[in-house]
Amino acid sequence: MSTEADAPDVRNKISLFLTRNFPQIAMHGGDAAIEDLNEETGEVWIRLGGMCSGCGISPMTIQAIRHRMVMEIPEINEVYATAGYGYDFDPFGPSGEDQDYPEVPF
Repeated sequence: MSTEADAPDVRNKISLFLTRNFPQIAMHGGDAAIEDLNEETGEVWIRLGGMCSGCGISPMTIQAIRHRMVMEIPEINEVYATAGYGYDFDPFGPSGEDQDYPEVPF
């Protein structure tokens, strides 16, 4: 018998989504990390790293993540994603404190 307590939390759902839907990221030497998650608003910030930085198809990968994640994870309303450490990536995170973002295991 399954209960709400047994259901994966939103962060785990996002990690599973990335692992299940984008194995090509790992096959090409890339990785993905959840930078931030606001469960109240349903917003998530994703960073693609490794070989995704500077990759010519990373914009298409980002679009696919943004489109499919909101369709597959009901708790997510908006996805913000970037490849590498562009000008829109704050390494200190939204709180202004140095953050260690776990990589999504592929």
